[in-house]
Amino acid sequence: MTDSTDSPLIRVPEMGRAPLGSDAEIRLAGLWETEPGWRGRLSTVDHKTIGLRYLVTAFLFLLLGGVEALIMRLQLAQPDQTLLTPEQYNQLFTMHGVTMIFLYALPVLSGFSNYLWPLMLGSRDMAFPRLNALSYWLFLFSGLFLYASFPIGEAPNGGWFNYVPMTDRLYDTGPNIDVYALGMVLLGISTTVGSINFIVTLFRLRAPGMSIDRVPILVWGTLTASVANVFAVPVVSLAFFMLWLDRQFGTHFFDVVNGGKPMLWQHLFWMFGHPWVYVVVLPAMGIVSDALPTFCRRPLVGYAPVALSAMATMLLGFGVWIHHMFATGLPTLALSFFGATSMVISIPSAVAVFAWIATIWLGRPVFNTPFLFFAGFVLLFVIGGLSGVMTAAVPLDFQLNETYFVVAHLHYVLLGINVFPVVGGIYYWFPKFFGRMFNETLGKWSFWVMFIGFNAGFFPMHIAGLLGMPRRIYTYAPNMGWNTVNLITTAGSFVFALGLLLFLINVLVSLRRGAPAAENPWQAPTLEWAVPSPPPAYNFAVIPIVASRHPLWEDWLDEGYGRSSLETGYLLMEGRETLGTTPLDARPDVILKMPEDSYAPFFLGLFSSLIFAGLLLQAWDFAVLMIMASGLSLIAWLWPSKALAQRVSAVKPDKGVAHV
Repeated sequence: MTDSTDSPLIRVPEMGRAPLGSDAEIRLAGLWETEPGWRGRLSTVDHKTIGLRYLVTAFLFLLLGGVEALIMRLQLAQPDQTLLTPEQYNQLFTMHGVTMIFLYALPVLSGFSNYLWPLMLGSRDMAFPRLNALSYWLFLFSGLFLYASFPIGEAPNGGWFNYVPMTDRLYDTGPNIDVYALGMVLLGISTTVGSINFIVTLFRLRAPGMSIDRVPILVWGTLTASVANVFAVPVVSLAFFMLWLDRQFGTHFFDVVNGGKPMLWQHLFWMFGHPWVYVVVLPAMGIVSDALPTFCRRPLVGYAPVALSAMATMLLGFGVWIHHMFATGLPTLALSFFGATSMVISIPSAVAVFAWIATIWLGRPVFNTPFLFFAGFVLLFVIGGLSGVMTAAVPLDFQLNETYFVVAHLHYVLLGINVFPVVGGIYYWFPKFFGRMFNETLGKWSFWVMFIGFNAGFFPMHIAGLLGMPRRIYTYAPNMGWNTVNLITTAGSFVFALGLLLFLINVLVSLRRGAPAAENPWQAPTLEWAVPSPPPAYNFAVIPIVASRHPLWEDWLDEGYGRSSLETGYLLMEGRETLGTTPLDARPDVILKMPEDSYAPFFLGLFSSLIFAGLLLQAWDFAVLMIMASGLSLIAWLWPSKALAQRVSAVKPDKGVAHV
């Protein structure tokens, strides 16, 4: 759609209604529904299916990482334990870190964003549906690639930080590190293409009228994380590829004897590693910022400052990686600069905290299960943030570096600030995902058990660190003074696991016996609650026209912005179509033809993963064969389709209709 009347392809979509059960709605459903059976499972590009797959797969990895943690805690519960050998412990704590940080923390947030973004933005799908499917398949295959080494005792064993020269072939001769290096490059491809998809979706697929200052905070959080991924992930992928070259072909990027720079590894890893912390936190903060106001019965206090603070946090996040390297002998000026930056970054984080507290204080809180998880998250966020500020002080960091204090801080930040919003978010959007309500009593039990277990399990780690207990040790002598804190930590970890088990039981029971959910059981303000629960395949029967930041609260708030049009909107049903809008003010700009389901993303993901398997096994002929198979998959993906062509004769546009 364009303003030029000379274009032979100009077309203005019809305005109208398509109520449930009407001929138009039935036709629309036929256009967007996925084929049943295994063919549909392998070929679907529906963002909702992909989002749920991300959530389920990430939770399975969370359970694996959790079991690994519990085994380690049994080993450390008492001194001089022999449950694990040192090598088994090394592989367990490496895979625990890799699983939690790379295979759970971000993918689970990608699940939320994949499912919710088009619904929140008033679109029928993501900008690149097939790229979306490819991102998931690559994520799944990279996780299987990493875990395939576990049963044969050759899993990564150098810690998730994988420092050189400890992980050079000279000191680690097995395939363990090669598995990690190649698996991370494969996972990096998944993360990068997924991030590009999010960025384009935000700037091109918002509903008409949803200007950039009207999008939900979750969208801001995922956007900033996606932009960061585009810059940060290639850095670590390059580092792992260079390490693999060192180990396989004798290059010397990190080999100090031959002029390499081991410190280069730390710089590259933490240039990625610290922004990654915010990548797995900012979307979670977005979940809280969007869902918490629903239960406070008022809009979020300070929408603009919170959105700006998310961007400021990520921007500053690229300037603090050195605080992971304070103890490596850097110049004093560098320590001072990066120490100051690490403290300054607490300011935008504090903006969000004060906004949440003010929203609760000024609202009328409803103390149900999602609210409890979100309120608990705020407390954990403050504790994790304060311990972070402490380690930003260079003299204190010298004392705390490589102790359990850092482990405590890491878990409050990565687990507390991620898991509690995620579980609260699942409770919040459970009715939308599955069309059923969860069990409220069991939900509250799961919160209190998780909250008590989390703090009993991880807060004593601060004390263990202050008592001098180093991290990454597989046992300790009985006279070190660490016996009690380790026993409490182990007990708390099992209580936390019990709480997580209650949550999973609640999900399974509610899926079968939960009461049917209405469209908007929480009386929430955003667009995803305007469609049935669960949403139909096409999302919106008509593309809505948005007039405010809270389209479902407009009658109640009466902010003077007019009223959104949700029942009457743009009818787009000449094939799979959605509306493209301008990047800032969301004016209708183009009708986008969306691709049909396809096997190409699955096979491209599969063959790409087999390329890496061939590289790992040094089966070069097999790797070349898989490269050719990937090329054929790509050709099938890009093969021209008549369905994607715009073939409507010129019609003079009605600007009053096309633009809002």
